[in-house]
Amino acid sequence: MNILSKYNRPVFFYFWSMLIPAVLWFGMAYLSHLPAQTDAAQVGQIVLGIAGLVSPMLVALHLFRQDADLWNDLKRRLSLHRHFSPLAVGLVLLLTYGSIMAAQAVSTLFGYSWAQFHISGQPSFQSAFVSAWFVLTFAPLVEELAWHSYGTDALLRKFSLFSASMIFGVYWVVWHLPLAFVKGYYHSNVVAEGALASVNFAASAFLFVLIMNWLYCKFGRNIWISVLFHLAANTANEIFDTHPDTKIIQTLIFLLFVMVLIAKDHKLFFAKYK
Repeated sequence: MNILSKYNRPVFFYFWSMLIPAVLWFGMAYLSHLPAQTDAAQVGQIVLGIAGLVSPMLVALHLFRQDADLWNDLKRRLSLHRHFSPLAVGLVLLLTYGSIMAAQAVSTLFGYSWAQFHISGQPSFQSAFVSAWFVLTFAPLVEELAWHSYGTDALLRKFSLFSASMIFGVYWVVWHLPLAFVKGYYHSNVVAEGALASVNFAASAFLFVLIMNWLYCKFGRNIWISVLFHLAANTANEIFDTHPDTKIIQTLIFLLFVMVLIAKDHKLFFAKYK
């Protein structure tokens, strides 16, 4: 039996994984704009923010618990001993920390400062009552326990890896939109930086998904590879004093890498995934 045939409720998964976070995060956005940022308002933002992040994972869990074959497949894929190698870890670190450092080096050729390599330890956004670092590390875990536990396979059941990545890229950009209305949050800061930064965020999301899905499939549908890549990307892009324009260079580096990937691994991207 092809286990992907069991991932047959994409509409249910993606509908509720969009609707629930959107409602919660628009509530979070409302609270973030209140003139009086009382303790209650800030705690409310935390609760709504975390609930929104966790909800797609809970939707996926609901679907897994309804089917024994899916549940067993999930447990197998969550095994740390399966397809988890030093090569995978090294590749993830190279693609994330390596790409942002390469982008910073290239940016100095255009007059940007070497001070970008300074490890500031200060993320570019704030989060009510909890450390921004908590958000940066917690989000990849709970997101990928949804997207790469159920979501990606539900798309791969019908589409090629490339098509599935493009579909999810659109979905993921829209999924993040409510966060752009949360005052002081990363996504609202991106919008405030201007149209170029916003377009770059969207473009980089598509490339990010292509690379992450390639890693996921290349290493045997390993969810932890996706978690690690998402986590490393989040921290790499916030740990340095990186200029916003430098992230455009990083996107171009990702684009070149994806072009090479597709040329070298064309069958994986465009053939029916098994």
